[in-house]
Amino acid sequence: MKVLVLNGSPHVRGCTARALAEVIAALNAEGVETELIQVGSAKISGCLGCGYCHKNGKCVQNDLVNETAKKLAEADGLVIGSPVYYASPNGTLLSFLDRLFYSADYSMHMKVGAAVVSCRRGGASASFDVLNKYFTISGMPVAGSTYWNSVHGFGAADVEKDLEGLQTMRNLGRNMAFLIRAIAAEKERSGLPEAEHSFFTSFPDGK
Repeated sequence: MKVLVLNGSPHVRGCTARALAEVIAALNAEGVETELIQVGSAKISGCLGCGYCHKNGKCVQNDLVNETAKKLAEADGLVIGSPVYYASPNGTLLSFLDRLFYSADYSMHMKVGAAVVSCRRGGASASFDVLNKYFTISGMPVAGSTYWNSVHGFGAADVEKDLEGLQTMRNLGRNMAFLIRAIAAEKERSGLPEAEHSFFTSFPDGK
């Protein structure tokens, strides 16, 4: 079992990194392998809307997005961590996720997803909602915890004082590991649930 962990903060040792470290430790304690990918400090451009990925199975911009897509194809879960900027996730991370989820040439159906956000005070819930939408449109079960998956503080040292936030991260890691094991067991027993793709509503006639 393996989970990819994306740090959407430009700070490799900041608040988001501290929260993700707690999730990683809990996953590892449950026997789940993890790989941390630093996204927030990478040079990532937005989607060009060129359609290249539909024909070639990867993004035309050959950067960290394509590298991560290969790894995610083999992973059982994905944790996305982001700081809160103006009540929203980091723009670099959002550009990365738009391209990753749109260009991947494989199904993410039943891979387990979890979002983690960090903020000084407000905006955590709004950012949390934005990140979870990537999972729910992709048929990915979302792992929850004993509170919304957020920590608070202006720096990593402040997050150390957010005992409930760190507790939430540990419980998230355990819940995610449980979900991955449960899905793997049911997949082996009876396969994954059917995902229909017959209909695409676009109302081209304007009615």
